[in-house]
Formats: sequence, C-alpha cells, structure tokens
Amino acid sequence: MSSSPFPGRTFPENFVWGTATAAYQVEGAAAEDGRGPSIWDTFSHTPGLVDNGDTGDIACDHYHRMGEDLDILSGLGVGAYRFSISWSRVLPGGGDRLNQRGLDFYSALVDGLRARGIAPVATLYHWDLPQELEDAGGWPHRDTALRFAEYARRMGEALGDRVDTWITLNEPWCSAYLGYASGVHAPGRTDPAAALAALHHLNLGHGLAARALRSVVDPAARIAVTLNLHHVRGVSDADADAVRRVDALANRAFLGPMLDGAYPRDLIDDTAAVTDWSFVHDGDEATACAPVDLLGVNYYNPVLVRRWDGSGPRVTADGHADGAASPWIACDDVEFVQQPGPYTEMGWNIDETGLTELLVRLRDEYPGTPMMITENGAAFADVPDGDGRVRDERRIDYLHRHLTAVADAIDAGVDVRGYFVWSLMDNFEWARGYAKRFGIVYVDRDTLRRTWKDSAHWYREVVTAGALPAGPGGERAGTPAS
Repeated sequence: MSSSPFPGRTFPENFVWGTATAAYQVEGAAAEDGRGPSIWDTFSHTPGLVDNGDTGDIACDHYHRMGEDLDILSGLGVGAYRFSISWSRVLPGGGDRLNQRGLDFYSALVDGLRARGIAPVATLYHWDLPQELEDAGGWPHRDTALRFAEYARRMGEALGDRVDTWITLNEPWCSAYLGYASGVHAPGRTDPAAALAALHHLNLGHGLAARALRSVVDPAARIAVTLNLHHVRGVSDADADAVRRVDALANRAFLGPMLDGAYPRDLIDDTAAVTDWSFVHDGDEATACAPVDLLGVNYYNPVLVRRWDGSGPRVTADGHADGAASPWIACDDVEFVQQPGPYTEMGWNIDETGLTELLVRLRDEYPGTPMMITENGAAFADVPDGDGRVRDERRIDYLHRHLTAVADAIDAGVDVRGYFVWSLMDNFEWARGYAKRFGIVYVDRDTLRRTWKDSAHWYREVVTAGALPAGPGGERAGTPAS
C-alpha cells in the first residue's frame, strides 16, 4: 500500500459513520409490487441516453437481496444507512393511492436496519419523479411541489415512528439543471426557463415537505436537505465575477431561499433574459425557508472558472462543448477550466482541500447549522484479482484524504456530525450506466454477487476505531460479503 501524507486523526465520540445508496440505482424490481414508472425508467429505456443502453430494471437487485445487504451494513459496523424511497413505488403515478406492497418493502428495510442497530436515514427524493407527474409538467409545474408535500406527509405517517432523520431532497441542482437545462439526466429536457422554474419548485417543495413531515413525525426527528454545493475558485482575481455567477446559480440559488428566505438579487438579475421569475408567488420564499436540523453536504471535487474572453472554443462544465445545452444558465461568458489531476474515472480531479474550505464557508455564513457529509466517494476501474480480491488502493487514499479534510474542518470549529460514503456498492450510475463503480462493495454484473473491496475492510476499521490510521490502509484479504 502507498503511504499517506496525513497523520492519524480521531473523530468525536458521537460522530455518525454511514454509507448511502439511492432507490433507482440499487433496487431493481422495476415493475414489481405495483410500482409505477419514474422519469428514470423512461429516460434509461430511450435509446442513446444512457451508456451501453443500461437501465435500472435490475440494478443491484436490492429489492430481493435486502437481507444480504443489511448484513453487509451490519458487518461494516456503520451507525447509519442513507437510502431513498421510490415515490413511484409507494404512490404510483404520484397520486393519492398508497401502494401498500411498495410501502411494506421500506417498512421491512427500516425494521431490518433498526434490528441491527443502524439508524435509518430516509431521503424522500433522489431524482426519480413519477412519470405521470412529469407528463403533467414536472418540476417546472407548481403542482409537483404540492404533490411532493403530500407524499412527504404520507411517508412520515407510515414510517415516522421508526425513522428519526429525514432528507427532503437530494441534490436539487442536478434535478433542475441536468434534468431540465442540459438534458443529460431525466427527464432530458433542454429548456433553461423551465430549469429555473424547476429550481424554484424544488425549493418550494422542500419547504412544504419539511413542514408536512414536522406535522406528523416524532418531534425529536431531524429534518434535513442534501445539497451538492460547489466550491468555486477563480483562476485569478480577474475572474471574481465568473466565480460570483457560478456560485449564485450552483449554491446561493438553494441556500438563499432554504436558509435565508430569499433568492439572491444577483441571480435574478443574471437570469433576467431567461425568465421573469413570475413563478415565484408571494410567500414562496418564506415557505421554502423551513428550518433544518441538519444540512447535508455532498462533495466530490472543486470547480475552477475564469472569464471567457471570446477567443478560441469555450468549454463548459463536465465536457459540455460550447453551443451544446448546458446546465450553467446565463454563464455564457464563463469558462470551466480543466484542473490538474489526479482524476477519478468520472474525470473529476481529486482535491480534498475544497471540502474543508467549503465547510468553513458554511460555518461562517450559517453559524450554528449542524452539517453531515451525506455523500463523498470516487469511481475507479475496480477489477477483482485472480483470487477474487478487489485492491482499490486509490479509493482508500481518496477516502482517507477527504476524511482528513472533514477532520480539519471539525478542528476549525465546523459542526460536522457525520460522514456517509458514496456508495455502499457498485450500482447504476445514472447516464453512465454500470461502467462507473463508486461502491466499497464490488457487484459482479453477471451474478450480482457482492464482494468486499479493500476499501470496505479499511472503512470498517475506521468506523470501529472512530479514527483514521496514520496511513491510508493495511493489507486485507478480499472475501465475499455474504
């Protein structure tokens, strides 16, 4: 194993260690138990939209292998598991009819977690909108936010006696901008005005859902939202306005209404040529500002931008070429700069310092707000050796570096309560299909057999000790997870 430049670090005694998945990425059983179609069913079955034509029809077959996966979680020793509920499985079509068979699956999951001493952390929305709601207008339509609140209430009534942490939305940035502006995620639309309307109704839906949950769950339950906040850096001081524009669209578009009760004025001015923001009704911003008990932070890499001077081809984020549909609305004079490596298989640079800096910023701007790292991880081309062992040294180093960054933030006075590895197991990575492996547990695509990677063994040691080793890892034999 390679050595690490970081010394060992100890975390607070009550620090929550966990791992995470999402319904469409792992469950499979796409047409079982009365589940209705979601936008990701439609998107993944549309030729050319997902690499290799992959779909989530089977995924990791977690629906049928729940017990096996619960035992893996127990073996890891984690104190919490973050999963998402498929809206289409429990309320097919997004309507009022509760599908009891679908709800029974999540009830059994929650009970199985609690029986193993693992706290359930339930995410209500991880991008899988019922297709019927998209057909009626989707997130750009106000009624979707109202339907989302009713869905939240129904789940709170059904599971609120056993789930003590609820996350309303996962990464609404992706839902709004990748789903409705660039079209690289479901539902695949490329309408910037619709994306901004979706942005608002996601914010509104969060506030309505948080209030709906609080009306029915135990008063001690924690309500949270998870944001993939971007740590934005400029190439030079001359790029300050480029940083401001991207920060407004990526971060303050959500932090503003959710935590401050108002959209930032510069965001509205920047996007005035795209929309007049008439979809924001009186009182909406106050409704979106529902107090949260935790702010979930997802982090993978920082963003480097500069002002584009008009010379040469311009490249936008994630390889979107100039002229292609982009998630970066009203950022036509901003260029996203390729950052130095090393890189993950997603092409994202590895730079853990951005996580510390982002957390410190949040501490300064929202003092007293507890945070959790609800996703952090890396995709690498994991291949089992001849003995079946998956030696994912690069992932261990990545996790070690980022957990050290979290420890640095805690030392700087940031109230970070926990850390969730993304992901428990290799799964359906959205438009990238099954080619990108984020899991600490290897899933064979032919047999769906689970095998602990070296990173899973390493993470178990970290969880058990509540501390990082002086180096990134030790020698561990790869063994089947079951």
